[in-house]
Amino acid sequence: MNYRTPTKAIITDAGFASRYLPITKTVPKAMLPLGAKPIMQLVVEECAEAGIEEIIIVATPEGKPIYEDYFNNSITRIKKQLRSQGKEDRYAPIQQILDFPKIIVIEQDPSYPYGNGSPIASAHKFIQDDEAFVVLYSDDVVFGSSDVKTLVDSYTAHPDAKAIIISQEMPREVLNKYGIIRLKDGDKMLLHDIVEKPKIEDAPSNLTSYGRYLLTPEVFEYLDPKNTGLDNELWTVDAITRMVASGDVIVEKTRGEWMTTGDPKNYFLAHLKYAMEYEDYGDLVKEAVAKY
Repeated sequence: MNYRTPTKAIITDAGFASRYLPITKTVPKAMLPLGAKPIMQLVVEECAEAGIEEIIIVATPEGKPIYEDYFNNSITRIKKQLRSQGKEDRYAPIQQILDFPKIIVIEQDPSYPYGNGSPIASAHKFIQDDEAFVVLYSDDVVFGSSDVKTLVDSYTAHPDAKAIIISQEMPREVLNKYGIIRLKDGDKMLLHDIVEKPKIEDAPSNLTSYGRYLLTPEVFEYLDPKNTGLDNELWTVDAITRMVASGDVIVEKTRGEWMTTGDPKNYFLAHLKYAMEYEDYGDLVKEAVAKY
């Protein structure tokens, strides 16, 4: 069965983010800033660039009202105040947010086990049986290109695919830290499976999988609370790998540069890159870094 081209995206930020405590006790991890924008906004912008029309953010109970306020509160009193001060241009970044595609914020189903597949399963009711959709992990940011657009374009070219995943080549010395893609013999695009954190000498390739997927509704057959894997968690990668048995899972390489913000060290490096390359004070940051 061929499914409709995606117009919906699921973005997940429903974990505990324990490596960021205590700040994530109050602020969702994806609301931490890169420059003047929160991480989540950059992920939403990636969807908007690809023509996505509806976004479902899956959050914690504490994070839900924060995301709802950020993406849907027009704060008209501030707009009036800026207008009275002759500074109405400062409202433009807020208007940009309000002009984003439709954004719905939900909580992860509390009955589901821990794991990165549970937020996706929690959004099942928003996905029609005849439509493909995209999934983004909010702690993965992509600079210089929209992976979502790459996914949608690839699905247009391969409408029979069961799923499409994005990959990035990584240095050999870090292959033991990520999920590494094994391709089918003699093929440059078809997934065989994903090996989680292999020993460096056992890594089947240098292609790392991360949180950018195009999925078809068939994935929900496997994102079931009974299908837990390592550490009794519900894993998206496990579900995608099981789909290989019934059809093609396409592997695409990112056209940009992926960086994770999943831990404080890598978050700092991503923040530094963003400030240097995308903020108007980037040259000052580069000069300051060069002094150390």
